[in-house]
Amino acid sequence: MSKSLKLTLDILIGAAAPVLILKYGTAPLGTLPAYLAAALVPVAWVLIDLFVISRRFNFITTYGGASAIMRGALAFWYVDGALFAFKDSASYLLAFIIFGLTALVGTPVTRSIALQGLDPDTPERTEQMQRLLDESSVVRAMKQSALLIGITNLAAGGVNYLINYRMVTAPFNTPAFNDQVANVNAITRIVLVLPDMLALFFAFSMMYKAMYALLPADEGADPDAGEFWTLLKRREDALALVHTGQGGLPETAAEAMARRQAREEFGLS
Repeated sequence: MSKSLKLTLDILIGAAAPVLILKYGTAPLGTLPAYLAAALVPVAWVLIDLFVISRRFNFITTYGGASAIMRGALAFWYVDGALFAFKDSASYLLAFIIFGLTALVGTPVTRSIALQGLDPDTPERTEQMQRLLDESSVVRAMKQSALLIGITNLAAGGVNYLINYRMVTAPFNTPAFNDQVANVNAITRIVLVLPDMLALFFAFSMMYKAMYALLPADEGADPDAGEFWTLLKRREDALALVHTGQGGLPETAAEAMARRQAREEFGLS
């Protein structure tokens, strides 16, 4: 499945379908069945993608699957008012815990994301990648990027809580409740996704810039000379000879290559 088709299905099933089910499915299906269907259809899509379509098990897919299972379990917690607002914001809190807290204690999860994104396919490349990720400037960038993602999710969760608390005021298991939840979803599943996507893009750019800045300059003669693994191999060869750091890529070149790498993570290149 192409990345563009996958993104389209994610939007349609994850964002549009719950709103449509709550708006137009409550009357024919019943209040509670419509509510559960709206909550569980996106969860089912994530799990189908994980176990049937992509069948790729790594940090990102595992995190997505765990978040989906949590949302599916919380769907059966029948609450309204402040508790519903908290329940609807739980996924943001989970993201803050995973990204934000690991940035402060232990190894930031962005390290796993970088390894997954660049996908070293041999033991030698894995060792080279690990040595690059152990550089102090890269470690610092990994922590900063994880903290950026964590804080963004914490802020988005706070906004999501306030919107739900103010707009979803009807009692649970009533048509009015479903309609209010649909109205909130129509706002939050679009508006709050934007800062999250921007935070991810800038976080990825930050950590890739730190990595590319330590790689040797692109000589330009070979069309593959600027490819990541080619540059990393040249860095390893240079370190084996002199055991010291090198000047690395020019700042603008490192930034450009980092942005390109980040775009590739989102399927935009």
